[in-house]
Amino acid sequence: MKPARMLAIALAALPFPALPLLAMEAPAVADLLFINGKVITVDKDFSIRSTVAVKDGKIAAVGGPELAKDWQAARTIDLKGRTLMPGFIDAHLHMKGLSHRSIEPDKAGSIAELGAMIIAKANELGPGEWVAGTGWDEALLAEKRNPTRADLDRIAPKNPVLLVRAGAHSAVANSLALKIAGIDARTPDPEGGLIERGPDGQPTGIIRERTDLVLKYVPADSPAQMRPSYVRALKDLLRLGITSYMEAWTTIDDEPVDRGGIAGGGGNAVRGHTFKQLAAIYADEGETLPRGTLYIMYPGAERLRKFPHHTGFGDDRLKLGPIGESAYDGGFTGPTARTSKDYKGQSGFRGTTFMSESALNEMVATSASLGWQLGIHAIGDEAIDTVAKAYHTALTASPKQDHRWFISHFTMLPTEQTMKTMASDGIWTTAQPNFTYNLEGRYLSVLDGERLDHINPMATPIAQGVNVVMSSDNLPIGPMVGLYSAITRKGMNGHQFALSEAISREDAIRLYTAKAAAVAFDEAKKGTIEPGKFADLIVLDKDPLTVPVELLLQTKVDQTYVDGKLVWNRTGD
Repeated sequence: MKPARMLAIALAALPFPALPLLAMEAPAVADLLFINGKVITVDKDFSIRSTVAVKDGKIAAVGGPELAKDWQAARTIDLKGRTLMPGFIDAHLHMKGLSHRSIEPDKAGSIAELGAMIIAKANELGPGEWVAGTGWDEALLAEKRNPTRADLDRIAPKNPVLLVRAGAHSAVANSLALKIAGIDARTPDPEGGLIERGPDGQPTGIIRERTDLVLKYVPADSPAQMRPSYVRALKDLLRLGITSYMEAWTTIDDEPVDRGGIAGGGGNAVRGHTFKQLAAIYADEGETLPRGTLYIMYPGAERLRKFPHHTGFGDDRLKLGPIGESAYDGGFTGPTARTSKDYKGQSGFRGTTFMSESALNEMVATSASLGWQLGIHAIGDEAIDTVAKAYHTALTASPKQDHRWFISHFTMLPTEQTMKTMASDGIWTTAQPNFTYNLEGRYLSVLDGERLDHINPMATPIAQGVNVVMSSDNLPIGPMVGLYSAITRKGMNGHQFALSEAISREDAIRLYTAKAAAVAFDEAKKGTIEPGKFADLIVLDKDPLTVPVELLLQTKVDQTYVDGKLVWNRTGD
């Protein structure tokens, strides 16, 4: 027998204990695994990672390349260096449906193109039928001016026409529409609004703020007719990387109604959708849509007391937010924002307000007593001072912990004392830095000096301790414009406003994700890429932290995920 064989037999006979097999830990199982990317987590430290595991609609793990060895998934997405980040959360926008009688003025590049749209719709509907639409912006028209009554008369003399400007603080009507509304040279300016007139005293067709004077004559489509266009509008947000939004114009009415002027609690007219409408849509199609939080327009004390719900009612797909957008003043698309000094070149004109201070105080106190968060519209510096004062009065009388009341817009710098009071009282703002880009021409025409330089301030209120959140208010909705203008302070034609109000890329992203989640009390559920939070994620074709700043405007959303489900795919991956 060979020596080696003999040794093996001898060793086998020795009384050694059996050695256990080494346990091999099986990889954890995920539904989805993202690898090889730049993951902007937007966590407390703004950590950058490369791998994310998703299970049951939530983030399961976040880490480096080694994480891919610890998880196996039904589907693995190789990001190939692309950026993965939390979905954008737009804290103030207006979801709009499209009536069968509506055109889309925002898609026109000139008054001539606008005219072609009107003619096509008038031919489709027939003589005498109303033609309507929302979204024109003179800055985007080749003529660089407002369309007028005369323009619309030449285009459609046999159809009443009403076109609301982007921002909804003004509109243009033709002669037939004005006649139906009873507006002529003798009509006085309405309370809270202004009828623009030419040198001959005749209306130019432009009505600021009180567009309800004409809108109430435009026949409304039924909720059933409007529903498909609402669903399209909501799904379009996913294309922009918006996985959650706060809708700023919703009513508690059973059916959509025209709400405008003083009666509507705001200056501009709204053919609002209702909580009931949107709840029905989400009951059927919510899993394919971004998450929604609804501002409710103040319906008056008696009706609000009878309404059985308040802020927070609903679920993670659709819920009630603040009493908000109910406007204290107008806006610069009018322009009618209430300012402390005269508008440039308009002696004695400082904009307008839509309610008395006593009515404002009543709205705040009643809403707060019924369990509502507040998010009132204030754009001009005097309006901001006044709304902040109303909030302070209510909170002094009835202190509240972590209420997260906010001022919508905060377009001008108020007094330093106002900002200190806001910081002390815990008052937030939902700001729109994208206004700096799109309303560049309006600001240059009506403001000057420091108030022009510091338009749409970001850095100053943050330095004063005010919580600031970014949003769009539809001018435009695209978050990339908001990021660009918050960082560069540039308008669309290149004018650069005070760089002292600029913020960093990291801060801009945080304000459009994590901070926007927090203003809706959702910071524990979304806004960052951390374990336990919803897998509401977007894949970008460029890195917003390093791409040349001008290319931010060209950055595209390749994919959007809500609850870990792919709901938008530009690339077909």
